[in-house]
Amino acid sequence: MKTKSAWQIATWFGCGYAPKAPGTMGALGAIAVAIPLWKLAGFGNWQFGVLSVVALWPGIWASGVVARECGLKDPQLVVVDEVLGTWLTLAGATHINWLSLALGFGLFRLFDIWKPFPVRQTEKLPGGAGIVLDDMVAGVYGALVLFAAGWFNFY
Repeated sequence: MKTKSAWQIATWFGCGYAPKAPGTMGALGAIAVAIPLWKLAGFGNWQFGVLSVVALWPGIWASGVVARECGLKDPQLVVVDEVLGTWLTLAGATHINWLSLALGFGLFRLFDIWKPFPVRQTEKLPGGAGIVLDDMVAGVYGALVLFAAGWFNFY
């Protein structure tokens, strides 16, 4: 039972099985959850930050289990890290709206792919920590830029 739930969490309920760009699909899966949380539950930036931190340990656990079972250090089908990084990026929004959601998605993907220091170095951590924490650092970069964009009224 634990293994099945690890696979569901790690692949973000199937987003990671996308044949092309599974990381992008994982980040879109994060936005797909963020929209009803924002529109229906009234989530703001700090709630997305809390959600990202609360889901961190289950994400690390699930990523580690799936990586071990796949025999790979960072399998492409593990996308919970993109989900958490996207939500952490949204924590930097000065306010949540359609544009900040789109910018948050784009900024997170930019920093996740670019991997500026110390994102790439964080990947070297063992197991699920290395899989997830590099995306959390990318999420911090995204949050900072999203905050600056909001501060200057770009959204």
